[in-house]
Amino acid sequence: MVKTGLESFLRNIPEALKGKRIGVLCHAASISRDFSHITDLFHDVKEFSLAAIFGPQHGLHGQTQDNMIEWQSEYHPVYKIPLFSLYGEHRKPTKQMLSEIDALVIDMQDTGTRIYTYIWTVKHCLEACSEAGIPVWLLDRPNPIAKLQFDGPVLKEEFFTFVGGACIPLCHRMTMGEMTLWIREKYYPKCELNIVRMENWRRSFLYSDTGLPWVLPSPNMSTLQAAIVYPGTVLIEALNLSEGRGTTLPFELFGAPYINAEALKKNLVGRKIPGCAFRIHNYIPTFHKFRSELCNGLQIHVTDTGIFKPVEAAVEIFDAIIETSLPESLKFIDPPYEYEYKLMPFDILSGDSGIRETLLQRKDIRKEKERWAKEIEVFRSEFNEFALYEE
Repeated sequence: MVKTGLESFLRNIPEALKGKRIGVLCHAASISRDFSHITDLFHDVKEFSLAAIFGPQHGLHGQTQDNMIEWQSEYHPVYKIPLFSLYGEHRKPTKQMLSEIDALVIDMQDTGTRIYTYIWTVKHCLEACSEAGIPVWLLDRPNPIAKLQFDGPVLKEEFFTFVGGACIPLCHRMTMGEMTLWIREKYYPKCELNIVRMENWRRSFLYSDTGLPWVLPSPNMSTLQAAIVYPGTVLIEALNLSEGRGTTLPFELFGAPYINAEALKKNLVGRKIPGCAFRIHNYIPTFHKFRSELCNGLQIHVTDTGIFKPVEAAVEIFDAIIETSLPESLKFIDPPYEYEYKLMPFDILSGDSGIRETLLQRKDIRKEKERWAKEIEVFRSEFNEFALYEE
């Protein structure tokens, strides 16, 4: 049975935190295995006092639906302590916020995809805490899709934004603790960082192997199946293509009014993409892109997680859509995206301009995949220095 960092922390509260004012950065999925939320657990702890709560994108309990929908700081309605928004007026804790606490504890569930913004909120917190001399304690949780292979381009520094602030692949296999350690070592070495590791977790696990309950880490990440395809299908956010928001299967469904579903399915089947199958599934989104319009589309079904590569599969999908649709049907959306107003949204999501240029110029996508493979090998050698868990 896997035990989270939260469980280990509560079983043996560090001496350094006893008698201190504690701030906690958390969200809806910051729970124990009996579904108790960390804020309630910390409020009842006698060894320290819960002095402030910090929340990332989507709010403390997942209330804000989409990108760039902000929420504002307030006082916690029950505990009457500050509830600071780090996805509103501020994305980095201010000196005034940190004056409320002696230490910051972080406990958030990641999805295993580089663009997920929670780790970049953590990066801002490391910077602020380093400047203020505030120690940080990171309570680790599983990467739910760690079993998948490394996949996708490694992010280049010139494309750093709030959806990516470290040179790691789209599908990176790291836990929140490992990514935080990576960020501290590379960018904020003076930050006092303590990682509370999980127990009995292996990188060969999917979340379903952990015995832990699944709670939505964000409003559209409703299932593990969505998380498995997400490193690839999240790129659809930067296209005039529906990623299934406004349906009950976001990121598993994709479609648009201009798609020929029969031709697209035939094309994709002919590509023999490893570890997945495609089924025609048309839908009408209730919100977001193509709201109330019929989208001709498909559902991607993962049949073998041992060989499935979500980013490679997504690029094959985009290439197939171009081949089976009228010219210039598939388009790349212009900025802004997640507070970036100059760089192309697709580039900051994918890691650089390589995939977009390959698709637009109709180059061989096999060469693009070979480029990622070389980048991943360099990343892998660095990653081994930070790995906290066995395969």
